[in-house]
Amino acid sequence: MKLIQLQKTMARAVMQPLTRTERMQRKSPAGGSMNKYASRFIKPNDRLTSFERLEIYNRQYWFRVLSCMMEDFPGLRAVLGDRRFEEMSKAYLVDNPSQSFTLRNLGSRLEAWLRKHPKWAGAKQKLALDIVRLEWADIEAFDLQAGPALRKEDLSDEAGPNLRLRLQPHIRLLALRYPVDDLLLEIRENDEDKDVASNAFQERRKRKRVQAVAKLKPSEIYLAVHRVDNSVYFRRIEREEFAILSALREGKPLAKAIDRAFRKSAIPVEKRAESVQEWFQNWAALGWFTKADKKV
Repeated sequence: MKLIQLQKTMARAVMQPLTRTERMQRKSPAGGSMNKYASRFIKPNDRLTSFERLEIYNRQYWFRVLSCMMEDFPGLRAVLGDRRFEEMSKAYLVDNPSQSFTLRNLGSRLEAWLRKHPKWAGAKQKLALDIVRLEWADIEAFDLQAGPALRKEDLSDEAGPNLRLRLQPHIRLLALRYPVDDLLLEIRENDEDKDVASNAFQERRKRKRVQAVAKLKPSEIYLAVHRVDNSVYFRRIEREEFAILSALREGKPLAKAIDRAFRKSAIPVEKRAESVQEWFQNWAALGWFTKADKKV
């Protein structure tokens, strides 16, 4: 058996879901005996059969990927509940098995998958999608690169209607319907409390908080997820700020980005220049801009 064929054969077995008792299935991915399947590429030893040796890898894979899902998406777990979250994670991972050398990418397709499988969140679908988007943005904001930040003086020197600014790659811009930023921070704070005696109380409080947020009337919330000194922060921004930053990310020149932002804006005309100046000062102070690519 060639190496690539061996890798694919083993991967199919390792990624096959466990039984309800968390053991390896007796049927192979092709439907035959798993004993025979395992013996094709794994030798038994004096302690374990081929099946038993393969089962170790099968169980390790599932325990690890399910653990990663719990670590990466505590907010979604709180929204769905522990049992439903685990079942959802298994279904998601069957459709989207790990395909990267790093488990960091495990949840990269979760938002799109949840949209196609709304049964998992039910009436909380919109809330679930918002918190998944935030949790994935949090992962990206922590990992993605940052370029040399432009200073306030750089912006002043180069300011003009055709100025093109590049946002730091790690910044994520989100248009949300629920205050999931506050909810996620509360959930994380609860999870950090390791007092076993208070676990039941903490879980009840978490469920009540999720229910309270789910009952809120959806409203427009704009959020920038960004990194400072290797820590990720959630910063709420105005609709107009979101529009300017989104347009700049698309490569629009400054004048067009600002023009787009103030269409149907409730900010009085006489206050707009002052608002833009204040926003740019804040963004520059946070290091949100880096040098734009040269246009050829």
